[in-house]
Amino acid sequence: MLSQYKTVYSGGEAEIIEKKSRFIATVHPVKTEEEAIAFIEAMKKKYWNATHNCSAYVIGDHFQIQRCSDDGEPSGTAGKPMLDVLLGEAIHDVVVVVTRYFGGTLLGTGGLVRAYSSSAKEGLLASKVITKMHGQKLVIQTDYTGLGKIQYILGQRGLTILDSVYTDKVELQVLLPEDEIKPVMSEITEGTNGQAVMELKEECYFAKIDGEMKIFED
Repeated sequence: MLSQYKTVYSGGEAEIIEKKSRFIATVHPVKTEEEAIAFIEAMKKKYWNATHNCSAYVIGDHFQIQRCSDDGEPSGTAGKPMLDVLLGEAIHDVVVVVTRYFGGTLLGTGGLVRAYSSSAKEGLLASKVITKMHGQKLVIQTDYTGLGKIQYILGQRGLTILDSVYTDKVELQVLLPEDEIKPVMSEITEGTNGQAVMELKEECYFAKIDGEMKIFED
């Protein structure tokens, strides 16, 4: 299980023009090869009158599944450059389709490689790419005396408090990246003279999106 990885939270679309040829890149998040194939087929139906609908996708924690298609372009000039962009950006679980409408001027091998690479990059720039962190929820119980110290420790590390419950004691629920679990628990124990009670809960992936923390099931 990866401690963190980049993926596409929401896809996007971008277009570039090269010598009057239109290149339309469409990016979409996927979890399985079946989803990737279905998306490629959907793009081919949407752009049924295009000259080419080239594609590339990578799936899996360690990019176990890698596929690409030139869809009629000269071998190695479309799908492979797009796949190289995805791998170069280290983005997991994503498919990109670049649709070409021929503009009447041949681009040559180098021109095609540059056009399809650039299109894939622009498609990613138009998408919302996030970094998912693997970690664990931590529930902290403390008296009001230790609350300020705990809040300071969490604030210094930029950690998000998911929930707070105030009764005769205070209960905080926090998300911790896996490499911060032991250091944070040690700091809290030391900072409260062992008075805080801590319990680790379920593991999860999480990411900060538009300033808010989102928890993922995978």
